[in-house]
Amino acid sequence: MAQIRVESLRKSFDQFAAVQGSNFTIDDGAFFAMLGPSGCGKTTTLRMIAGLELPTEGKILLDNEDVTFQRASARDIAFVFQLFALYPHMNVAENIGFPLKCQGMARRDIYQRVQETAKLLRIEHLLSNKTSKLSGGDRQRVALGRAMVRRPKAFLMDEPLGALDAEFRHLMCSELRDLHDRIGATTVYVTHDQLEAMSMADRIAVMNEGRVEQIGLPQEIYDRPASMFVADFIGSPPMNFLRFEAGLRSGDRTISFHDTSIAVPEIREDRASAGMALGVRPEHIRFADAAPVRGEVFGAEYLGTTQIVTVDTAHGRIAARLPSSAPVRIGERVGLEFRSERLALFDVASGLAIRTANEGSANHG
Repeated sequence: MAQIRVESLRKSFDQFAAVQGSNFTIDDGAFFAMLGPSGCGKTTTLRMIAGLELPTEGKILLDNEDVTFQRASARDIAFVFQLFALYPHMNVAENIGFPLKCQGMARRDIYQRVQETAKLLRIEHLLSNKTSKLSGGDRQRVALGRAMVRRPKAFLMDEPLGALDAEFRHLMCSELRDLHDRIGATTVYVTHDQLEAMSMADRIAVMNEGRVEQIGLPQEIYDRPASMFVADFIGSPPMNFLRFEAGLRSGDRTISFHDTSIAVPEIREDRASAGMALGVRPEHIRFADAAPVRGEVFGAEYLGTTQIVTVDTAHGRIAARLPSSAPVRIGERVGLEFRSERLALFDVASGLAIRTANEGSANHG
């Protein structure tokens, strides 16, 4: 396996910039997810790493070798697509072994490699079956096997679970991560599904409009989003934003929020009075009679052990995650209290997070 390094990578199609100056390193053996909405540039970036697209600018290094303008066939990388693209006239063993057959490998060696790969994927019992008779999950295993059998330096996966139903996706998330751990593969995984990325990846790059907004551990990205976009994209429900106009000074531990003060983590930079946003996750809110923010309960969504309660306030609709046992009545007037040490602050104009004492090591793109 190998390290992958991307330096100042850009891709333009006529006047449209699909990828704008991406920089990141994927460590040898890491599971790295590229996460973002449709059209953010994640698949274009993956295709450039694979050699299926050539960059407009920048550099791609695989195991410290510059492969920027090498053909895909020369990069020793395996690509797994969302659509399985299996050969229906071949059985499972023939599908898995086909790349080795194309390389001219001896039949005995192909047989041994296919058996080893099928054992890793737990599909030995399916080797003689036609792929058209398989379930969606088993077809995806065969597609993975065809990529794995070559033993490439890296695996690139473009929304490989997108064609599966919810139950299979959940199962395959666990199996993909388990497979990654067993073979120690360097894996780059593209998805628009935050649950897939958060549950499988060692590190995540969140992309938006061709730019990497933040790179970090799943917990870092959730707890310390580098921008309002990341805070809104990650989390279900996403982070709440409460807008206010006030200047900020380094060392402050409270902000002037409309006609009251709210405790926040210690501020680490000065900002002149301008449009700001206070960010709070739903699980960091509780009902309290004397709380400074008040509103009327609009609705409640029961989720088993918890419930999502939406409250209409003068600052907009706010979602709070409360225990399902907490009594809630539609139309009730309530106060909302925030966990001060878990709050975030953002500059609305730039969308970027303002540095505070709980910023930690969150990385901006």
